[in-house]
Amino acid sequence: MADQDRSEIIRNNPIGSGLEAFLASFSSLCKSKDISSSGEALGQLDDEEFQNITIDLFLALQQLRLPRLLRFGSSNLLSHLLKYASTVTSGDFDYDRVKPLLRAVIAKEPDEKIWAQVYRAVTESTPPPRPIPPALLQTPWLRNTSSFANSSEQRKYMDTVLKEELGAMYVGLRRFHETFFGDIAGLQTASEAVFAKCRESSNRLFDDDNGWLGWPPQAKEKDVLSWFQDIVPQLSRLAQGHSPTANPTRRPIAQPDQPLDGSTADRKLDVGFVNDPKARKNSRYHWSQILVPGELKSSPKADTSKTWLDIGRYVREVLATQDTRRFVIAFTLCGSLMRIWEFDRLGGIASDQFDINQDGLRFVSTILGFLWMNEEQLGFDPTIITSEGVRYVEIERDGRRERLIFDGVMRRAPCIAGRATTCWKVHSDRDPRTPLVIKDSWQYPEREEEGALLKEATDKGVLNMARYYHHYTVQICGTDDDVQGNVRKRLDITMADNYRPDRSVVIRAATSTTSSREGRNIANRKRPASQTDAALPPNKKRSCSASPTKVDSSTLPNRVHRRVVLHDYGEPIFCASSRTALLAALEDCLKGHQSLHGAGILHRDISINNLMVHEDERNPPWRGFLIDLDLAINEERKVASGAKGKTGTRAFMAIGSLLGEQHSFMHDLESFFWVLFWICIHYSEPGKDIGETEFNNWNYESDGNLAGLKKGMVSDEGDFIKTTEERFTKYYRPLIPWVNRLRRVVFPNGTRWQKEDKALYSSMQNIFHIAQKDPNV
Repeated sequence: MADQDRSEIIRNNPIGSGLEAFLASFSSLCKSKDISSSGEALGQLDDEEFQNITIDLFLALQQLRLPRLLRFGSSNLLSHLLKYASTVTSGDFDYDRVKPLLRAVIAKEPDEKIWAQVYRAVTESTPPPRPIPPALLQTPWLRNTSSFANSSEQRKYMDTVLKEELGAMYVGLRRFHETFFGDIAGLQTASEAVFAKCRESSNRLFDDDNGWLGWPPQAKEKDVLSWFQDIVPQLSRLAQGHSPTANPTRRPIAQPDQPLDGSTADRKLDVGFVNDPKARKNSRYHWSQILVPGELKSSPKADTSKTWLDIGRYVREVLATQDTRRFVIAFTLCGSLMRIWEFDRLGGIASDQFDINQDGLRFVSTILGFLWMNEEQLGFDPTIITSEGVRYVEIERDGRRERLIFDGVMRRAPCIAGRATTCWKVHSDRDPRTPLVIKDSWQYPEREEEGALLKEATDKGVLNMARYYHHYTVQICGTDDDVQGNVRKRLDITMADNYRPDRSVVIRAATSTTSSREGRNIANRKRPASQTDAALPPNKKRSCSASPTKVDSSTLPNRVHRRVVLHDYGEPIFCASSRTALLAALEDCLKGHQSLHGAGILHRDISINNLMVHEDERNPPWRGFLIDLDLAINEERKVASGAKGKTGTRAFMAIGSLLGEQHSFMHDLESFFWVLFWICIHYSEPGKDIGETEFNNWNYESDGNLAGLKKGMVSDEGDFIKTTEERFTKYYRPLIPWVNRLRRVVFPNGTRWQKEDKALYSSMQNIFHIAQKDPNV
């Protein structure tokens, strides 16, 4: 339909009052939340509220006459509205896609603009030209915040992916305090004694009727921070002598206007705890120093998924900069309503909500807990030992004890939930001259162990693949380290206030209303003095493997803490010392993939961090090699592993992978092309990242949109060459003809491959080999 015809139809069929019912419903919702009924309110709605108003809008649009008249492809717009509305309640609905439409309607924009936003919202990417085979062996792909390449990590992009990564954040968990604070020596006795002193008339800090003296009635951030920084040292002083293990150097910090060092994008922290006896308002801190992060909000109504995401953002920075952290304890304080959080490699869980002015004893216990927790209770890994400034782990290999001494961190995946891979360069005390690499990650127990796959590859003589040295499951307190058992102590998430089976995203904020569940702590209720003894759970000593609450773990996701030790050390391929060295390393890595595939193992995660270059001829015996079999599978596998999902670096994923096709070695070969393409755009010289480019959005686009962008990039040779000439950095422009030749063989006639062809290995290797001899390279 011509634009002129469409405009005429829109003018002849005005919306008029057709959306007034929707606008009234939206206004009523905003009024109930005490927020302005403008487009800005969309950011303050929880998921269920947003979902409901979206449904209301699409129902209203369907009642209008115009969608029946406007053509859209081979049908009318109404059919697409009906189809799109049916996706709103699905787990993968893209809320960002409909926000511009909602804003246009709420702002009462002209009809032409509203219908333009309707078209944009319901437009779908072009379907693939061929059917997608059943994914019998396929584990679904998930996005997380460690799968970005050369990203600026701006919040407008990050938050959507972080929310997806965290999934359901369960709150209101019973026995949360006992689980994470119950092992702190003397905490219950000390808390009761300190709270009693706080209520003494001679030096009163707490009043039974009004709560904490000095608490700012409006709970404005600046005032609450000032009060918090004052009350914490007072409680610490009152507790002196009650715990021989208390850390006297731990202090609160409050710097909401000052970014902390150590993050890719500027990130500020409202409040937190650090080990620094000289902590001052103007002290400069790094995320690696934060022990317990906190988030403040003035309104009690702010205890919603938006605030939970805020504290999750801080926790991600803590985990990214602390390479031995297994989990993080955190807190939110919305008005006077407090909630304690624990974040680990499955996501975030939280206590019930309590009012610090009504349950003063619980507040005292929480603050003393933050001050007294030892490193293991704070989430640091006790198997990584520090002695006289040297860090090491101990393993048993070939019947002998061996100490692996840390030389430095190579990489730490910046995420909360996921594999959270950390790599350290180490050496053995039995052979200090030979470099080794420890790879530490959290795996779904259903997935094939990477160590076993790597040992199989080494035993089969696979070439150009990092060689196996040792692997093991980390043990803490004599048991395998996992999230459900060792970290969460089998805390029953099915008893959370907002638990819903089989939901991947939380859609409702929990409230502080009284629960009828037996044993639930009750918020918003004053405690008479005679009841204060019941504020804390019994101080039962339990072993590390004790389980406060029994739950059928087989029905819940879990991650197991595993380590693989590799023989070979290298650097990511983008650090290759020259263009020729880069091409040589790519050639070798291709040989490695072919050799691995010949051994019956499919890699499935080709990226700039999994292709390595080593230009020291002494070790290993090749210039380039593959690492990381986290997502690899034995090709003889007949069924999916049962793991909840897998993640990959989206910028390098093949078009077919993004469209959900059964993974083939051909997809991995395509990923080699995207790796080289990406390096040529994002690096001005070996290892030097130029920062954000227009391709940054490849990290955040939906699967279908990204597949469409990639198809458009390679389909026309003239357009492709023009793009490379404009976007490749000056250093890598000599590779343009060779990258284009690679495009021709990977995407014959500008299209995706139609059938598997093992000859593609030799074609690609030949291009890399000949290119090394080009004098212009």
